[in-house]
Amino acid sequence: MTQVAVVTGGGSGLGREMALALAAAGYDVIVTGRTESKLQETVSLGAVKGYAVLDVNDGTAVRAFFGDLPRIDVLVNNAGTGAPAAAVPDVSEADWRRVIDTNLTGSFLCAQAAFARMLAQDPKGGRIINNGSISAHVPRPQSIAYTASKHAITGLTKQLELDGRPHGITACQIDIGNAATAMTERMEQGALQPDGSIAVEPTFDPKIVADFVVQVSKLPTSVAVPHLMVMAAGMPYAGRG
Repeated sequence: MTQVAVVTGGGSGLGREMALALAAAGYDVIVTGRTESKLQETVSLGAVKGYAVLDVNDGTAVRAFFGDLPRIDVLVNNAGTGAPAAAVPDVSEADWRRVIDTNLTGSFLCAQAAFARMLAQDPKGGRIINNGSISAHVPRPQSIAYTASKHAITGLTKQLELDGRPHGITACQIDIGNAATAMTERMEQGALQPDGSIAVEPTFDPKIVADFVVQVSKLPTSVAVPHLMVMAAGMPYAGRG
């Protein structure tokens, strides 16, 4: 039986790499995102089975999408966003809500709907992989919304792992630091450091992250990988803050 994997935010960046790697590993992969042209491009690049235009903040649409799947064996909660760097007093309520709604609430809605599908299918069970961040551990300056959302992903992952335990549903959080995507291009020009300086930071090939996703996905659900961290060697993590 072919296994089904869903990758949210699969139209570009890490999501695209994860989707292509899972498809190459034999999964029936469906990518979701808000921009149809980007999703179509992902499908055109490899063996990805299909796509669905989906806003992860829309609970009704999320539940309908997952409810229509024949089954789901792997969910990669990758959709996410950031906000412009800003001191705490200058963060707009709109930016705060947009980041929390996408990164946290969107991940919850997709995980909830996938969890329900995994319970109902035969055989039941599956794996949920949440894209965390180095910021789930230590913050960057002027990034309170993003940092809060990624700290919350840790709690979401732990609760999914606990509540899924009796049902063969496992959860994993992958914390990624400076994979080379459009979101990290600024690292090559320099990023604000806690001491106020601007420093160039190293990046690494996002295909390495995709390989880890495949490895975790292919494990039997009798094996749990609650947490995994992969980052560019030499990036400011230890000692950051």
